[in-house]
Amino acid sequence: MTGQLSFDELGTPLRDTTFVVFDLETTGGSAEEDSVTEIGAVKVRGGQVLGEFATLVDPERGIPPQVAQLTGITQLMVTGAPRLQTVLPAFLEFAAGAVLVAHNSGFDIGFMKAACERYGYRWPKPSVVCTVKLARRVLSRDEAPSCRLSALADLFHTSTRPTHRALADARATVEVLHALLERVGNVGVHSLEELLAYLPEVTPEQRRKRSLAAHLPSKPGVYLFRGPKEEVLYVGTASDLRRRVRQYFTASEGRRRLREMVALAVRVDAVECAHPLEAEVRELRLLRAHRPAYNRRSKNPHHAWWLVLTDEPFPRLSLVRNPRDGALGPFRTRQAAESVANALLDAVPLRSCTIKIPTTNQRASPCALAELGRCQAPCAGRQTVDEYSPAVVAVRDLVVGRSADPLRTLIDQLGGLASAERFEEAARRRDRLAARP
Repeated sequence: MTGQLSFDELGTPLRDTTFVVFDLETTGGSAEEDSVTEIGAVKVRGGQVLGEFATLVDPERGIPPQVAQLTGITQLMVTGAPRLQTVLPAFLEFAAGAVLVAHNSGFDIGFMKAACERYGYRWPKPSVVCTVKLARRVLSRDEAPSCRLSALADLFHTSTRPTHRALADARATVEVLHALLERVGNVGVHSLEELLAYLPEVTPEQRRKRSLAAHLPSKPGVYLFRGPKEEVLYVGTASDLRRRVRQYFTASEGRRRLREMVALAVRVDAVECAHPLEAEVRELRLLRAHRPAYNRRSKNPHHAWWLVLTDEPFPRLSLVRNPRDGALGPFRTRQAAESVANALLDAVPLRSCTIKIPTTNQRASPCALAELGRCQAPCAGRQTVDEYSPAVVAVRDLVVGRSADPLRTLIDQLGGLASAERFEEAARRRDRLAARP
């Protein structure tokens, strides 16, 4: 018996749920080998449009003639357009906190997740609604022999016609989504959680186990699924423990191995954390300690990168695979870690060279950075250990949360560059500041 959801479990009413309906145009069908040429997105809540996001994207490669003919996007149109690594953080910000919706969502989500991995951004793991899957759940074969976007647009008489251009297709998908939500409302689906559970992939076993999340707090932390012998099956992090764990018992969790894990689980434990960064650190430690069978990262727990201060009289930032006390991270890619290191060096006068500098009798020749005023040249004896130490203390205080002075310095620098109309450099600094573990 699956039982009816309690009032507390009803969650977010669909009328109060923010959806970001988006569509991508690409050079082909492979998220790893092809590139995005256009992004279009519409943010809606309660049937009202809250905003739109649309841009062409330079794919940094040729557009096949057949694709150009289908979409109407030519090489000339994308010449001079922003690259995906520039557009991606803006789209992630636009979609932050919303439920993502796409027609055949696996395609679009696959490209966005691959882009996040490529450029060092964390995929936020939003709830996802696929209008193809929803249409197949709601509509009979007689009513909708095809669930192509154009066919559904015809069925529901949408005012916007899909044209294989991103924003037009996103607008058409919004109308299709609203029509489908009206249908599911007639069968008693009125909340986001009910909608996700209504999709066909969810099993009765998944629904029955939703009570395993009932005791969890709505706070950041780490969660551990445990099996019948108290073994740790899976470890994950969440900004909201209760909401994230609930998703494993709905159709939003479509991965076969994790549905199998849920079937084995008998309990979910949680460790509350002060913030998501602490949760990331605890997650890696738990992965190393338990090597849970259903975590892919258990097979390579040292996959992440960390920033540490070297143990020497004049410490510098170093990238390492193994965390230790005082390490900043984890970072999914080396590029992301290097970006944060460069941002810190913009704010804190640490040296960036890798030479060994003794405590006294330094006799090295100053490098070009010293001539530019970006290093005080401790290697040449121009700075003592005591004079150098405030920079080291500033980094350590930032990592442990005692002080955010380096971040304030970076923000002030951004303001100065913008006021001086040095926008390209300001954009580079902004992207570094936006990088995160």
